[in-house]
Amino acid sequence: MTDTKNEFRAPVAEAMKAYAGDGALAFHTPGHKQGLGAHPLLQELITPQGLREEVSLMEELDDLHEPTMCIKEAQELAAALYGADAAYFMINGTSGAIHAMIMGTLKPGDKVLVPRNAHRSMIGGLILAGVSPVFIQPRIDKKLGIPMGLQLADIVAAADEHPEAKALLLVYPTYYGVTIDLSKVADFVHSRRMLLLVDEAHGPHLKFSDKLPLQALDAGADMAAQSTHKILGSMTQTSILLARKDRIDLERVRCAASLLQSTSPNQLLLASLDIARLQMAEQGEELVNRAVKLAEKLRQAVNAIPGLWSFGADYLPAGESLDLTKVTVSVRGLGITGVQAESILRHTYKIQCELSDAYNLLFIISYADTEAQVKILVEALQGLAAQFADADELTLPVEIPPVPAVGIRPREAFFGGRETVDFEEAAGLIAAEQIMFYPPGIPILAPGDEIEPEALYYIRTMQRLGLKVVGPADSTLQTIQVVRDNR
Repeated sequence: MTDTKNEFRAPVAEAMKAYAGDGALAFHTPGHKQGLGAHPLLQELITPQGLREEVSLMEELDDLHEPTMCIKEAQELAAALYGADAAYFMINGTSGAIHAMIMGTLKPGDKVLVPRNAHRSMIGGLILAGVSPVFIQPRIDKKLGIPMGLQLADIVAAADEHPEAKALLLVYPTYYGVTIDLSKVADFVHSRRMLLLVDEAHGPHLKFSDKLPLQALDAGADMAAQSTHKILGSMTQTSILLARKDRIDLERVRCAASLLQSTSPNQLLLASLDIARLQMAEQGEELVNRAVKLAEKLRQAVNAIPGLWSFGADYLPAGESLDLTKVTVSVRGLGITGVQAESILRHTYKIQCELSDAYNLLFIISYADTEAQVKILVEALQGLAAQFADADELTLPVEIPPVPAVGIRPREAFFGGRETVDFEEAAGLIAAEQIMFYPPGIPILAPGDEIEPEALYYIRTMQRLGLKVVGPADSTLQTIQVVRDNR
């Protein structure tokens, strides 16, 4: 393991700078030849120095698939920072990290426990690996209209019913920042000889503040996929996959990651991961705690605005906690949907939230936000609330549908024959495609699901509210693709 005295270095960035400064004439990829042929628009996007360093596969720059030099050192520094036995740099996002996590630990035919509020990438991993999901419904908060954490009793019940299950795949924290007592879950899962594999896309900052829930690895997870770009300072499309070696074959995980990633990785993306890790090593605690304080100020300010409400950790039941940097604002009291509120904020106030749903807006406060920015947001929310003062509270005639039965494995549904049917006539058939609203990208229907009328009604209602439909071949939802010959 790399000596942590080097933690305040950025090995990948240093190697790139050294190569560009060496002056070697480039008769190699990429085609823009270190910026010489770059179009003016590309030159505006990337600095001349960045273009000079945008090369890969040179000896000095190491190989993401067989790292022995700067990438190896950078990954070891990341593992040391997060307390992992291994860290893998991912250039195709946390989706790719989740795919590698599943393919690196499970095999076709394995049964796994999965929360129904899993991201679409987890469904993709199930398809790639050919494993069979047992879906568990998380607790649904009816006031907010969103799924929260899994309950330990439901995990235990699912494991009792399916003792052959090999792993629990978990979302921690949820998109809205809700966490469960992961230490208790880890103890139980490991007592059943299962792996605990965690989609921690929204938790790469948890390590750096004692005011936030434990990061997944510290709570006992075997692996965790983190979106360094979502919350910390790396470039979009970059993530880190963290692992402990006690129950994990690290070499198999490396092979899975190599199988799923480009053989021509962008060195700028790798350097941004390296630099984001460096920034957290230098200032992580200071920066993340500042974000926590700002988020709490925002939450208090929101709760002083008539018609708006933002829940805090004290709203959650025992066993659940909250990533305080996720600020969910309910607009039900204004008599409008979250989709309407998002549009008003974006076009009237030039404020863009992370997501909107039927009742809520979600704002992410990161280490980069400032008091001035939060003040502008509060003023915009005050203006929004004033526009709808004295409105009746919004109540929609729909709830999140129950967990559908799994008709066939997701992989079988994906590769099986398909036919297109009218959306309104699909009840009783088996879905061949995913249907979700993005963000957050949580499937309402996934390949292999038995299609229930409640799911169709929920999807149609959310579509009419203006949520963005993602996944189906027909985004208008006049039709839907189902598995052929399953009537």
